[in-house]
Amino acid sequence: MAKVGDIIRYLNSVGGGEIIRIEGNMAYVNEDGFETPVLLRECVVVGEASARQKAPAASAPVASKSQVPAAAPKAVPAPVVEVTPEEIPVEETPEGEKLNLTLGFEPHDLKSIGTTPIDMYLVNDSNYFISFTLLSREKSADEWELIYAGTVEPNIQLLLGELDRSKLPSMDRIAMQYVAYKCGKSFKLKSPASVELNLDTTKFFKLHCYRGNIYFDNPVIALDFVKNDVPCNIKEPKPDARALEKAMKSKKQADMRVRRPVRKQPKPSVMENGTIVVDLHIHELVDNTNGLSNADMLNMQVDEFRRVMDANLKNKGCRIIFIHGKGEGVLRQALMKELNHRYKGHDVQDASFREYGYGATQVTI
Repeated sequence: MAKVGDIIRYLNSVGGGEIIRIEGNMAYVNEDGFETPVLLRECVVVGEASARQKAPAASAPVASKSQVPAAAPKAVPAPVVEVTPEEIPVEETPEGEKLNLTLGFEPHDLKSIGTTPIDMYLVNDSNYFISFTLLSREKSADEWELIYAGTVEPNIQLLLGELDRSKLPSMDRIAMQYVAYKCGKSFKLKSPASVELNLDTTKFFKLHCYRGNIYFDNPVIALDFVKNDVPCNIKEPKPDARALEKAMKSKKQADMRVRRPVRKQPKPSVMENGTIVVDLHIHELVDNTNGLSNADMLNMQVDEFRRVMDANLKNKGCRIIFIHGKGEGVLRQALMKELNHRYKGHDVQDASFREYGYGATQVTI
């Protein structure tokens, strides 16, 4: 049990000193001239209180009324004993073999969030010593500014200092460079890394942005730099599937507007006997076929067929020769489908083989 005069170190944070008094379960520690209160259970004794040498008490003569009292002997100062704190052994845990580094911003008074000081802590939840630099920059800037450089011990919450509110505009990006190692023992190698995160500085003025965290007793704004050995770098936003589909359609429409060939206005040939001849070959309908798929060309040919049929539906007895070519028969099948459904009731037969070969169909209205 720690007592007055003992040299102690803090169990869960960096620092220590000499206990100058104890009140209840609180010890008051002289730390570099400052009196720091700390729970007794958080004190680890690294040096026992030094024995104070007391000067031997001189026997005072019995004074009579007529005698002048003898002067009290001067006190002999106790010798100063310097105690060098011993290194506290690192208590390792199986979970501590993976790095977990978290930066926390803890306000002194949540009720005065706009003006209260905010402390910055770095939590090292691992069995490793971490040498690190903490940096910041504006979003539009190219160069970084140093916030803190140092080493945090294993399983320690290190106070980095108070947040300078005047520098908030230059903290849009915050980064950490770190190296992990152990002292006096072998260990698994951890790759040095540089982690960059976004920091929305407006959150420091919004009460609801301070939340509970496993490493802090009070609500904080916490940034995870490393989780289970994995650096938490800025992630590229996932593409919006709907927005991507819309953009692709817009591009396709733009390409079609640019590349779609100019449609011709073919005039059907009229024979001496009144027969109308319509050539449905694609080169007769458009200037060129650049950017046209097979389906596009077939639709153009069927559209031309419908245009001619609709224009002559009232001309009973009119004969129309549609030249579609032999090919694979796709266009002819499309025309026959139209004649069997949309234009049924008309006389349909193959056109004269002598004049048009196998690639023409005659329709009589």
